[in-house]
Amino acid sequence: MSRWKPLPAELHPHVYQLIVRMRRLKDRGELSTRQLGVKTGYSARSWQRYLNGRSLPPREAVEAMARIGGDDPARLLALHETAAEHWARGRPDPSDAPKSAAESAPEGTPVTPLHAPTEQQPYGRYLRAAVMAGAVALVLSVSAVLLLAVRLADARAELADRAGAAPATPATVSETLIPVSYTCQLERHDGRWYAGHSHTTDTILAYTHVGREVAEAQCLLRRADISPGDIDGIFGPQTQRAVERIQKRDGLVVDGVIGPHTWKSLRAAAPK
Repeated sequence: MSRWKPLPAELHPHVYQLIVRMRRLKDRGELSTRQLGVKTGYSARSWQRYLNGRSLPPREAVEAMARIGGDDPARLLALHETAAEHWARGRPDPSDAPKSAAESAPEGTPVTPLHAPTEQQPYGRYLRAAVMAGAVALVLSVSAVLLLAVRLADARAELADRAGAAPATPATVSETLIPVSYTCQLERHDGRWYAGHSHTTDTILAYTHVGREVAEAQCLLRRADISPGDIDGIFGPQTQRAVERIQKRDGLVVDGVIGPHTWKSLRAAAPK
């Protein structure tokens, strides 16, 4: 059973009832917000807002939750329709709100006037909008910092490679890998071929490795008339088969791993 946060006190009873009903359906299915996002198409962050009363879920999300939790969609949608009406008004139903001091005081008793709830409601809306805007700006800032860090890491690796420094261990394929397409810019220097991505002659590359060194090897394999597939910097099955072919062709140990001897063959002046 999930440990739910208390819902905002200003929620209308119908909105409160809808959210509690959806929380029970989530608990019944033993689903996390990430799993809800996968099953419904709405992000985990969206479900966190819906189930904590910070945002009213759309009709499609409510219907999807009903079907996943095994509830009657029609009943839950009817409750959602009522909740949406009160949510749009932006204030609780006067019949459900506690009476003010002026209404509960005996007749003739002087009472200090208070601000009406309707006067404070617009400020609450502006505050929520400001918080959401700040959250979006924070996410964008973090994304920009991460992107800059990745680019700096690539630039440092390339400079170290050009300076003859020992290359770092190549990265491997992961779920967060973003596909990249590399261009082969073949040039010949001192009897060796280069494709513009790396000058290494001894970096060990094997299956699932990724990066510019892999793209360099793929370009050189294509120059040798052996197709490695797409020039994407990913050492996949097709690239491995191409490496084995050039190793067999040049009398090397056929293991599908690029080492110093295979690099020497790849950078040879002309294909055999």
